[in-house]
Amino acid sequence: MLPGDLLMHRYNGEEVVPKRLEPEKKNLELASEIIDLFATCRGKKRAELDESLLVLEGEATNYRVKRGLAHLLTNGFCTFETVSPLEPELLRERIFSLSAKHIPSVQTTESLFSGLAAVLSEELNKDVDVTQVQEGLYADLKENAILTMYDPPSAEALIHRYNLSQVQGILYRAKEIVIHAHRNVPGEYKQLFRYLKLFGLMSYIEGDVDHGFSVTIDGPASVFGSSTRYGTDIAKFLPALLNVSKWSMEANLIPRQLYDGTPSAARFSLDSNCGLVSHYKKGKAYDSMVEEAFAKRWEATKTDWVLEREVNLLPIPGSVMVPDFRLVHPDGRDFVFEIVGYWRPEYLKKKFAQVAKSGVNNLILAISQKLNLEKAGVKVENVMAKILWFKEKIIPKDVLAMID
Repeated sequence: MLPGDLLMHRYNGEEVVPKRLEPEKKNLELASEIIDLFATCRGKKRAELDESLLVLEGEATNYRVKRGLAHLLTNGFCTFETVSPLEPELLRERIFSLSAKHIPSVQTTESLFSGLAAVLSEELNKDVDVTQVQEGLYADLKENAILTMYDPPSAEALIHRYNLSQVQGILYRAKEIVIHAHRNVPGEYKQLFRYLKLFGLMSYIEGDVDHGFSVTIDGPASVFGSSTRYGTDIAKFLPALLNVSKWSMEANLIPRQLYDGTPSAARFSLDSNCGLVSHYKKGKAYDSMVEEAFAKRWEATKTDWVLEREVNLLPIPGSVMVPDFRLVHPDGRDFVFEIVGYWRPEYLKKKFAQVAKSGVNNLILAISQKLNLEKAGVKVENVMAKILWFKEKIIPKDVLAMID
């Protein structure tokens, strides 16, 4: 994704229109030029790469586009590593210790490096020359990191990633996002809802498979006075939405300031004909960190209860629930297991209202003790579900104690 200074958009009335690069000859040649420049810098310092990029920018007016493409390559397709015979911090400690034994003099600088190289060669049982010592002394600085691995995309793929990132940047300013998904196969709905859960988005789902679903998502600007992490999760969700066949989206954004200082409404809309291209593979299964950690602990637990990840949608009046897990016992007993992720008072109220409507009498809700439910106006005793409180992680034996 792109930083704020590389995001570009214009306004058409209240509608925000992001910058787009068409995959035409001129733009493909520009993308190819930058991709090839990175290839020539493999094995070189990051500072050398940055210098080469500045030369490429020159005095062109499209320098922000060039920087944006370079940023995406740097952060998504490159690996930079510290290369040094020793940890640079230890190397500096050694050289400073040796220098303390000598009278400061220009003539002794080379001998210091030579002496340290000899000591390191003996200790490491391999040749360490003066150049390695000099290069490794401050190898842990960002500009001295070495570009060791580079897996370049095609020019067209980089253009698509750039266009996607411009839209993702707009969603950081969203207060609320509403998605209408319709005329899709059930499997696509299920995949969409799984991604909502993967990124822990606060969403309210209404509708059914026959008529389609309306998904309302709390935007980053509505959460905790704007949450960077939550904004990143919203942005990561967009490529998943692109893999759904039929959909439309409207986002209410933070009002912009006009020239006279007065606020003006801002909104953004998108649909399945937008032309954006996802880099996510269709049908790929993902888990959130909390879910994955819990599943791994369950695998290591000796029990007859089986933890299932592939759980069908649970229809409720006017909406649907997408459980995280199902626990199944050989004797036929089963429980639906749901983990409450991001939250705010309104979200928790709607979440528990869903639970009340579900009619499910075998539901377990795992809730962090950090959530202030009393402040949110939610009374747990009114929730028709088993409540499992946890601190930092969900312990399988606590779940077993509850259901057994």
